[in-house]
Amino acid sequence: SPQLLLCIFTFAMVLVPEAKDQSKAAKGRRRGLARPPTATPALAWALDDPYTTMADYERSIQDMVRQLRNSSEPGDTKCQVNLRLWRSNRRSLSPWAYSINHDATRIPADIPEARCLCTGCINPFTMQEDRTMASIPIYSRLPVRRLLREAGHKPSVKKCHKKYQMVMETIAVGCTCIF
Repeated sequence: SPQLLLCIFTFAMVLVPEAKDQSKAAKGRRRGLARPPTATPALAWALDDPYTTMADYERSIQDMVRQLRNSSEPGDTKCQVNLRLWRSNRRSLSPWAYSINHDATRIPADIPEARCLCTGCINPFTMQEDRTMASIPIYSRLPVRRLLREAGHKPSVKKCHKKYQMVMETIAVGCTCIF
């Protein structure tokens, strides 16, 4: 399921490296050492793991988009919890659905992005929307390659002359409830 893959991918890519960096920093403080981290936490997984390449990462995003497009699930936009489904995005008290964020000047051009299905949150006792709470998106920063455009020049038609720059882009990966 694309939702599960995106959740696992986001957790592994962002939260786990940050936790490692924080625990290393805490150990360093206990020993009296104060070393700054050598890489930004969001990119640490790619830099530390020689077996993970940017091409593998982009392929996994493409796989999630393909699964989302080929999904036989109806495009439900109702604010409701479905306990029969095992995917967390439909069992959450702040359910969400995925749409495809498309940008032709970015690699990958298509990224699954979460959108909240409720304004409020589902009350677990009544299973109805409760607007005393609010559903808000959870954002993560993902590495993408952005097409560079030179000032005053028209975009090049030839593919071999395109230049890209690695940037971090903020994408909604799920939803949560707040008071």
